[in-house]
Amino acid sequence: MMGIANENGTINYSVEVLANIVGISTMECYGVVGMASKNASDGFWELVRRENLSRGVKINSKEDKLNIELFIVVEYGTKISVIANNIIQRIRYNVENFTGLKVSSITVNVQGVRV
Repeated sequence: MMGIANENGTINYSVEVLANIVGISTMECYGVVGMASKNASDGFWELVRRENLSRGVKINSKEDKLNIELFIVVEYGTKISVIANNIIQRIRYNVENFTGLKVSSITVNVQGVRV
């Protein structure tokens, strides 16, 4: 659980909720085919279905700031650096505005390219 406290009380967010915000924000970006998740049984990366987007996201909290790591598959022929920058900006904006939590770092891992 991660949260913020003020004079009115405390708001706690589960990691699952934050990961869903990150996943949906990522899928809104041009050039992203999907989120990737490591298959525990064979160790291969697989494309995650829309209802399980949080499986392609890892979130840690340090000193009341979030460290976000995500794993994506991009569309062939797109410029990966531009896609990654768009994702980072969108995630930072959405997470900070929706929740009030601060984001320290966002790491985008490209696990594959789809035609």
